[in-house]
This record gives sequence, C-alpha cells and structure tokens, in this order.
Amino acid sequence: MTELGTVLVTGVGRTIGIGATVAADLAEAGWDVAISHWRPYDEKMPWGADQDAQRELTDRMTAAGARSAVIEADLSDPAAPARLFDEVERELGVVTALVMCHCESVDSGLLDSSVESFDLHFAVNARATWLLIKEYGQRFRGPHGTGRILAFTSDHTAGNMPYGASKGALDRITLAATHELAHLGVAANVINPGPVDTGWMTPKQLSDVEQVTPLNRVGTPQDCANLVTFLCSPKGGWINGQLLYSNGGFK
Repeated sequence: MTELGTVLVTGVGRTIGIGATVAADLAEAGWDVAISHWRPYDEKMPWGADQDAQRELTDRMTAAGARSAVIEADLSDPAAPARLFDEVERELGVVTALVMCHCESVDSGLLDSSVESFDLHFAVNARATWLLIKEYGQRFRGPHGTGRILAFTSDHTAGNMPYGASKGALDRITLAATHELAHLGVAANVINPGPVDTGWMTPKQLSDVEQVTPLNRVGTPQDCANLVTFLCSPKGGWINGQLLYSNGGFK
C-alpha cells in the first residue's frame, strides 16, 4: 500500500473521460488506484466503447509507480457495490478514498422520459451512490481525518430530466456522509464541474459554452482531476460538506 492508501474511482470508461483523468492524476500523486467501468453503457452511447481504455490507463498508473485494479461492475445492480469493494480489498486493500464519476445519462425531458429510463437513472446515479458510500462507511479503517468521499454532480435538468433529478439526489446522499461518517474522520464533498469537453460537444456547443464562460473556454477533464487530487490530499481535508462549483464561472 502507498502512503496515501487506496482510492476507488468509478465510471472510468474512456481515456478522454473525467474518470480516467482523475484516476491517472491520483496515481501520479501517490495513490494506489482501483477503477470500475461498465462497457455496455459506453456501447449504447454515441461515442461507443473505448476498447483499450483500461489497458492504457493501467499502463500509465503502473508507470507512475501505483498498484492498480480494473473491475467491471454494473452499478444498476444493488449487489454490485459490495462485490466491487470485496474485489478492491482483495487486490489493493481497504479503500481510503472513494471518487464517484459513474453515471447514467440519456437525454430526455418531462414529456418523453420513460419510466424504465427514469428508474435506471436513479438506480445508477442515486441508489448506487448511496450503496457505495454505505460499503465505504462500513469498511473504512484509515486514521481519523484521512478518509475522502467525492461525487460529481450536475444542475442540468431541462431536456435531461432523469439525469439532473437523479444527480440532485446524489448531492444530498453524498453530503449526508459529512455528518453521518464524521466519527470516522471522513471529508465528503460534491463537485459540479459545469460543461466538460469529453468529446461529446459539437462545435456549436463548444462555442456557446465559451461565450457564457468568463474565462472563454470549456472545462476539461484535467480541471476536474486537479480539484479531486487536491481534495484527496492532506491539504484538502478541511474542505468538507461542500457542493463545489469548479466551472470557470459558467452561467
């Protein structure tokens, strides 16, 4: 085990995604890193599955001196979080930090969302977040003040209602850990990164976001990773119970 311990990063499906960049940055900062992914989700999305993502990321983390583990997990299954933690503990040890980048995100609004899609969004974005935090809280054995829980959220709802609504539930679930896991010395925060370019934006979307962002650019996965790595470090431990906007002033 490294000095910082083991971090579990969920939702690491593509090399250009937030999860992959976060995982690589944490490895370079001195963490051992377990990553989870669910290939069928990427396969149904417009960008498709990144067949080499996990191998390339593992090579990068190994080059940084980190131990790593790659686990495929369907987080819509309520039994998946416990199995995921079991496997991480077998391969890398007890999880010190939990960083949740996973999501279900399929555009639909109030009038055209199906019940099945709505339920799946809440199963992945809200229920799985709760169950992952529950497993973390039941298993954490680190020194007081070293534990970290982070989750990525969004305030986008119009035209993306099930995603935004389930992310709102994620906020409340994650921030509850600030108080309910206080006896463990765990800091819990939520990050709203605003629009992040992970390859899904059209040229018009890029231009539109740039025009309403004071810094005149869109967010990048590296922007997300910079904040996560700081919050997971000893210097970030006093930031607790916050919903942090790291979006360049996007409105």
